[in-house]
Amino acid sequence: MKVSIIGATGYTGAELLRILSNHSEVQIEVITSERQNTEDIRNIYPHLNALYKDIEPLKSIEDFREIAQRSDAVFIALPHGHSMKVVQKILAVNPKIKIIDLGADYRLKSKQTYKEWYKTDHLDPETDAAYGLTELNRKEVQSKNIIANPGCYTTASILALTPLVKNKFIDNKTIIVDAKSGATGAGRTLSLGNHFGEVFENFKAYGVASHRHTPEIEQEISKFADEEIIINFTPHLVPMNRGILSVCYANLAEGIDYKKVTEAFESEYGNEFFIRLLGEKAYPATKNVRGSNFCDIAWHIDSRTNRVIVLSAIDNLVKGASGQAVQNLNATFGLDERLGLTTAPLYP
Repeated sequence: MKVSIIGATGYTGAELLRILSNHSEVQIEVITSERQNTEDIRNIYPHLNALYKDIEPLKSIEDFREIAQRSDAVFIALPHGHSMKVVQKILAVNPKIKIIDLGADYRLKSKQTYKEWYKTDHLDPETDAAYGLTELNRKEVQSKNIIANPGCYTTASILALTPLVKNKFIDNKTIIVDAKSGATGAGRTLSLGNHFGEVFENFKAYGVASHRHTPEIEQEISKFADEEIIINFTPHLVPMNRGILSVCYANLAEGIDYKKVTEAFESEYGNEFFIRLLGEKAYPATKNVRGSNFCDIAWHIDSRTNRVIVLSAIDNLVKGASGQAVQNLNATFGLDERLGLTTAPLYP
């Protein structure tokens, strides 16, 4: 497959290049950067040296016609508001091309909800994209040309909650998601809050009751619950580069115990390679998934409060972004979903 990356110099773009260097069925065609076009990607990211000796210098996103003509698939690794400006241009040149958007522009089905949370009008409201959480939406991913790659917090949280809401094991009005992320989740653009002196030896919440991943989590778990769900979601920034730990709480329905919860998770994910069920009373850790496309899940029951607590750990740049995008690429082309993604987690 001939693959191009729009936005190759951000963290997710660089991670795509790292992962795809091990993919036996992919040839990188065009990579772009708006700020650093004409540069050699190996000068920007020396860790890619020797892996891409013959790669062309970075181009501009304005070269969308060349990108569309030379590619079977395109990854768009841009901030929200940018993908919707180029998707239709690319499709007009090559209607059969597969587009995997790592940004937020096609994740929300309601364009009014998009406007409310992202504070901008959607410029491409007619395009219907598959929500690319492959384990839960595999058939849709395989059938559509546009795939909306999920966010990082959402991936960890939706995977943790879906077996419970799908089986009606919890009171959906009591869901709380308390999640922590490494600093790379904010992207590579410089900002005061991400400076070393601000992050190191610090731990803080942000986006309380207002984080943009909230409606995405609600949309997807509502689909499996057959009713509209509203949650409390609080994200936190922790002083590490990679990783997300999502801790999800909810009141249990009457008669639900460890056995039923375990059966629900095993039924949903027992055959999924990238979801590792650690089981009852275990403790997923970000270090155990670092650099990998795995999601580790465990569950606890607090009999004193009648609550279930599900813990989910991922690498925000891999299963929460670029690895999941490659998994979607594999799925949409009918390939083994593990291609390029079987590297063991980095430890320690």
